[in-house]
Amino acid sequence: MSAFTFPSRRIGDYTVTAISDGYLTASLEFLSNIDPADASRIQDDAGVEEHSSVHINCYVVRGGGRTILIDSGAGGIKHWGGRLRTNLPLAGIDPSEIGTILLTHAHPDHVGGLMDASGEIAFPNAELVANRREVAFWQDDGNLSRANERVRGNFLIARQAFDGYRARLRTFDDGEVLPGISAMPFPGHTDGHTGYRVESGGQSLLVWGDVVHFPHIQIAHPEVSIAFDQDSTVAAATRSKILDVVSSEKLLIAGMHLGELGFARIKRMNSGYAILYEAPAGAGGRFGP
Repeated sequence: MSAFTFPSRRIGDYTVTAISDGYLTASLEFLSNIDPADASRIQDDAGVEEHSSVHINCYVVRGGGRTILIDSGAGGIKHWGGRLRTNLPLAGIDPSEIGTILLTHAHPDHVGGLMDASGEIAFPNAELVANRREVAFWQDDGNLSRANERVRGNFLIARQAFDGYRARLRTFDDGEVLPGISAMPFPGHTDGHTGYRVESGGQSLLVWGDVVHFPHIQIAHPEVSIAFDQDSTVAAATRSKILDVVSSEKLLIAGMHLGELGFARIKRMNSGYAILYEAPAGAGGRFGP
């Protein structure tokens, strides 16, 4: 039995576990529609010590004879994250068990962990499942030629991942991608940015990918976007729509940048929305190194 306990929730026949890949750093200067000083004040008020630290979550879904990984973290690329490969065994999960990897999108902090340090695939028995528009965007040479130097590097990382899993790559447009798991288009952050809704036994969970990077800031102020968004206007509109839906439904959410607790609900406030983290039932001790 592992000495570490990771945040988990039971969704009907599925168990969903948040596995930390570590952190990346993103300046508050990358945010638009908010003064950095105001953003810093929100972080202070929320008790966030490192204002520019962005946590990276991955999620493992187990049930129905399947072990599914949603996103793979950064894998140490750009000195971001890299803890997934250590934390999976601590959670009692061998990489060879993972039969499906669902991608929310192909930014480096989501696909970096798909390959190991030697350039080999890190999950040899996994099918890689991604939105068709997302794969097409990163494989388009015209898009690559128009990209700046920073984004050009992102193309190369995404292409390496898609090429590594090319024999086991499946694309979709929307709808059910696995029994009880449906893909939902969340446009704006990337061309094919996708959330996954897990439904079983009358319970639901939405893994919303990168709807937010700084939860306390962007949930209170949905108009605030980040430089990583492909279309900041569309991303902000998508964020507002999702916040309305999940707060109205009181839907449990999970997100790649929600923080180490991994699960939360959104409460509608007079002035907007607030995030309410949930300590998962049975979770205790440490959440991994």
